[in-house]
Amino acid sequence: MPRIGCAGILVADMFCGPLAALPRPGELIAVDDLPQSAGGCAANVAISLARQGLEVEVCGCVGNDAAADMLVAELARGGVGCDRVVRSPMLPTSKTVILLAGGADRRYIHAFGANAAFRAADVQRDWLLGLDVFYVGGIFALPAFLPDELAELLAACRSAGVTTVIDVVVPGGRDVRGALDAVLPHVDFFLPNEDEARALTGAETPVAQAEELHRAGAGTVIVTSGSAGALAFDGTRLLRAPAYSLQAIDPSGSGDAFTAGIIAGSVRGLGLAETLLYGAALGASAARAVGTTTSVFDARAAEDFMRANPLEIREAEWNSR
Repeated sequence: MPRIGCAGILVADMFCGPLAALPRPGELIAVDDLPQSAGGCAANVAISLARQGLEVEVCGCVGNDAAADMLVAELARGGVGCDRVVRSPMLPTSKTVILLAGGADRRYIHAFGANAAFRAADVQRDWLLGLDVFYVGGIFALPAFLPDELAELLAACRSAGVTTVIDVVVPGGRDVRGALDAVLPHVDFFLPNEDEARALTGAETPVAQAEELHRAGAGTVIVTSGSAGALAFDGTRLLRAPAYSLQAIDPSGSGDAFTAGIIAGSVRGLGLAETLLYGAALGASAARAVGTTTSVFDARAAEDFMRANPLEIREAEWNSR
């Protein structure tokens, strides 16, 4: 069975809602519960991959507190190996409060916590080079995980035949143009959303964004656009995949579930079009309930869903100059 390692941000999520509306100043709104769960890119992708029957371990940094206990226990219950999770004696576990209000996009309140201490040096080389796939999630939300050091890790992966998958989290207002120039030549799959790709390239359209990121060195670039679907470019083909239409209650983990589908499709030898469908199915399933991984399809449910709900993947024109 392929071995997959997921490194990056680990977060204790707290969900508030869904609410009909956010409270007015001074108003108290009563809710039935404020559920907590494991979150962050690395945790979400790892749990979603384990649900596909794949062998996966997570690597990241948490605090030495109750939130860390909850997070690690939930990862373990989800079938994810946690031996590579380190505990900071100084920093608390990262936390995010997610506000869900009807008719509005989610609001986030985030504390970096122990994620701020996670470094490329915390990824052990003997473990890394024994993997089949290495995923890093949340670049730019890991202040000590420096691009040049990440590039060295990914170059080692390339030499060892380990497939590399990367995504980013771009804090508002941060200038990231050119920040991944050293990283992208070592990346097999790069998965920004449209806003992140715009911040990285300055290009307005997903097609132009994907072309520029591929020219910068990324192998296959997949730009996601929420309900508008996704676009994939590998240097020879430009494919457009629509999104599945399911009732969305909480889309918080949809992007990470999509990434898990791309990884799962890749390790199972699916073609790019079929892999995009797998990603779209897992991404849509994640939004059906409150929580980032609560409702993600397992492999059989995903296959049944795709069979019953065919989507057309279209090939589009691109600038080949």
